[in-house]
Amino acid sequence: MTLQQDIVGNAMQMAVVSLQPGQTVYCEAGKFLFKTTNVTMETRLGGPSDGGGQQPQGGSGGMGGMLRQAMGTAMQVGQRALAGESLAFQYFTSTGGEGTVGFAGVLPGEMRALELDGTRAWFAEKDAFVAAESTVDFGIAFQGGRTGRSGGEGFILEKFTGRGTVIIAGAGNFIDLNPADFGGRIEVDTGCVVAFEEGIQYGVQRVGGLNRQGLMNAVFGGEGLSLATLEGNGRVILQSLTIESLANALKKAQGGDKQGPTGGLFSTHAG
Repeated sequence: MTLQQDIVGNAMQMAVVSLQPGQTVYCEAGKFLFKTTNVTMETRLGGPSDGGGQQPQGGSGGMGGMLRQAMGTAMQVGQRALAGESLAFQYFTSTGGEGTVGFAGVLPGEMRALELDGTRAWFAEKDAFVAAESTVDFGIAFQGGRTGRSGGEGFILEKFTGRGTVIIAGAGNFIDLNPADFGGRIEVDTGCVVAFEEGIQYGVQRVGGLNRQGLMNAVFGGEGLSLATLEGNGRVILQSLTIESLANALKKAQGGDKQGPTGGLFSTHAG
C-alpha cells in the first residue's frame, strides 16, 4: 500500500501523510507535528524489522524468541546511541477510517519522499530521516575506518531498505545529481550530502596535498582539510545549506566570529 503524502511549504517544508485504516508510519522522536484523533501514537525503542521492540505474540519462539528479539532491539538502540540518533521511534496507525499525520525536519529547508522498491537501499546523512512506512527498515551504516573519520562527517550514515516510502529532510534547497553525468565522480563539501542510492561509492579525501596550495585551501578556503567524493551511477541529493554555515551565520549575528580570520581550520569559538 503506497503511502499517500503531500510535501507543503517553502522555506520550512512539512509532510502531510494520509493513512489508510490499519496503515502505520513511524518517525524519529521530535519530527512529529500533528495528527487527527483517529490516529494512535505509540513510542517504541525498536524499528520495524524487529517488531518495534514489542513483545512477540504467543507461539513466536517462546523464551528464545523473546531473548533474540530483545537482543536485536538492544543492538539497534546501541547503534543509534553511538550514532547520536534518537533512541526511540514514534509509530502512528490509523483506526476507524482515514487519518492524517504531519511531520517536519528540524532545520529550514526542503523535504523529499523516496520510493524504495526493494532492489536498492538508500543512504542518508545523520538526522536526515523524518518518517517512513512500517515496511521500510531503518538502520545505521558505518563508513569504513580512516576514510570516514578523516573528514569529520560521513562516517555514520542512515540506511533505508525494504519497500515503501521514506521521507527525508535537509537544509536549504535540494539539487539532484548523478555522478555518471559528470565523468563518474563529483567532489562535494562534506556537509552538503543529504542522501544517495546504493551503488554510489562515498568517501572522503584530503583537499590538495601537504604543500603550499593545499595549506592555503585548508586554512583560508573555509573547507577544512577534506571533501566528500561520490562515484558511480545513481541518484545523489545535495543541500545548499550546511549546519556549520548556519551555525557560523548565527554566531556572527550574535557578535561572535566562529570562523575567525583564517577560515575553517583554525576556527575560534566565542565564549
